[in-house]
Amino acid sequence: MNILIADDHGVVRRGLKDILADAFPGTEFSEAANGDEVLSHLGKTKVALLLLDISMPGRSGMDVLRDVKHTYPRLPVIILSAHPEDQYAVRCLRAGAAAYINKESAPEELAIATKKILGGGRYITSGLAEQLLANLDEPNAKPLHETLSDREHEVMKMIAAGLPLTEIGDSLHVSVKTVSTYRTRIMDKMQMKSNADLTRYAVAHGLID
Repeated sequence: MNILIADDHGVVRRGLKDILADAFPGTEFSEAANGDEVLSHLGKTKVALLLLDISMPGRSGMDVLRDVKHTYPRLPVIILSAHPEDQYAVRCLRAGAAAYINKESAPEELAIATKKILGGGRYITSGLAEQLLANLDEPNAKPLHETLSDREHEVMKMIAAGLPLTEIGDSLHVSVKTVSTYRTRIMDKMQMKSNADLTRYAVAHGLID
């Protein structure tokens, strides 16, 4: 069995490998530092599971997840992130991830999640389960940023962080005109009038530092 660990920090990859090596003796591990390396590796080697960091240089983890699930729909993917579950977990699960695990809880959660997923299941943490139940109890309490598509959500965070449209376009490999269209949709859906409004909202909801 080969598990591919994708994270741009070598020390993180080593720590994840140690956790899984203890839980699954005899497992082979491969490593990738960015999205392009992930896709290149998957084209060459049979992989049983992908551990994918959502925040890597270049293409975002969400983009890579979508590409992986399109090309390898049966490959289980565990998303690892430093972001709280309420920011990305549901989006990642909807995009096809088998689990979303915060890096801080990886020592306790990762081996358990991996065992369940390799057995054909999916895994959600107790915290995420409580969040999903709370959302069911309050269906009209959805925050404005949850009305955005995955790409709009990504662009919104970049705008709120103060990045110019040209830089956002370069990062996402789209034209400035396309980014401007996303911005218009975001402003409309979130009922905002300026970038400053977006920034205040994003800070208040913990979407940016």
